[in-house]
Amino acid sequence: MTTIIRCGIIYPTKKVGIKMKLSVKARYGLKVMCILALEYGKGAIALSQIANDSGISEAYLEKVLMMLRRSDLVNSTRGASGGYELSKPPANTSVGEIVRALEDGLEIVECIGGKCADKCNCRTFSVWNKMYEAINDTLDNMSLESLISEDKK
Repeated sequence: MTTIIRCGIIYPTKKVGIKMKLSVKARYGLKVMCILALEYGKGAIALSQIANDSGISEAYLEKVLMMLRRSDLVNSTRGASGGYELSKPPANTSVGEIVRALEDGLEIVECIGGKCADKCNCRTFSVWNKMYEAINDTLDNMSLESLISEDKK
């Protein structure tokens, strides 16, 4: 049996390892944003084309794109020639913005967002906060343009 430590309190768990993972939503969302970035400036891309290019079902894509739209990262157009497009140039869109839009702000532990269930000022907070800041700094310093630059060559 392994344990999870939250705010200095040890909780037993049956898991055999603790992994920090991003959700499928975040992985798919970043993939979709790269597809839209490659087509930036060419107009709206149909949902069916994005689904075909990404290998993601249209139903799931709609959920991901809705979250990206709510965060003002994509625009949508209705109608026969409708679809989705980036709301700003790929160079002005950070990977951090995208991932935070799909991962509830990337708050890796409850106390980062001020929602600590234990309402404590534990010694471990500085660890989680530094980790949170490092992850966000790394992702914020990567633009969507930098991800697709290899594909454009």
